[in-house]
Amino acid sequence: MKIPVENKKNSRLVDALLVLLIILPLALAMALKICTTPDAPLEDGVVISGARVYFYIIKPDWPITEAQVNSWAVILSILGVCLYLTHGIKVIPDSKRQLAAEWIVDTVNKLVKSNMGEQFMGFAPFVAGILALSALSSLSSLLGLFAPTSDLNIVLGWAILVFILITHYKLKGGLWNYIKGFFSPIPVFAPLNIIGEVATPISMSFRHYGNVMSGMVISTLIAYALRSLSNMLLGWLPGMLGKIPFLQVGLPAVLSLYFDIFSGCMQAFIFAMLTMMFVATAVPEE
Repeated sequence: MKIPVENKKNSRLVDALLVLLIILPLALAMALKICTTPDAPLEDGVVISGARVYFYIIKPDWPITEAQVNSWAVILSILGVCLYLTHGIKVIPDSKRQLAAEWIVDTVNKLVKSNMGEQFMGFAPFVAGILALSALSSLSSLLGLFAPTSDLNIVLGWAILVFILITHYKLKGGLWNYIKGFFSPIPVFAPLNIIGEVATPISMSFRHYGNVMSGMVISTLIAYALRSLSNMLLGWLPGMLGKIPFLQVGLPAVLSLYFDIFSGCMQAFIFAMLTMMFVATAVPEE
């Protein structure tokens, strides 16, 4: 059965709009950063700062920061990817993108089933969302954006959401059993159990944030050290050649492959694994 030409045109138009939805949010975030970056002379020292504040909704208590804007840009791009991969799906796959979508769904389902059990299969979309949001937030630094995972407020928000889920499932066994659990195995352990409960979202957020932020700091310091070493060893070259940081070529790119790609994706996987483990173990056995 042949598909009408008009339907093919409409399908291609929708595909083009979805691709635009993937690209446009990140492009606008990059443009916003470029337009709002003040023109300032290059400084001799190392400058490592947090997310810039673009504006205040309520000053000074409700700022809209670079991390928040970039986080929403990543969310919209993920939405575009999901819509693009699932547009025009059929019972029998006949396109590479549908095969890619089915592979992603199958992989996440297997991950959830092996780590949480059959009864938690409904958590597969949530786990996939955490993996995509965390990994792509870290990878956004490759576009010159401030990675949302480098802001503790963003990652802490994710951890608090997971903590709410953990508490919800613990309360499935009853409020009294939840309170009684703090006094197990003996009442003297109650303060430690309470601290351990509160420490769950804190440890999850600081682990993720600390690894991403430390990678950015290390990369910045090494890049600055290589620039200084290049000026010291090769500054005698005539003209503009003496100002080119030749020693910065190569090593920062290798570090970026590790800290921005491998480490960022690894931290996303660890955060998702901790989420599955904490939620699965929170459900009362009965």
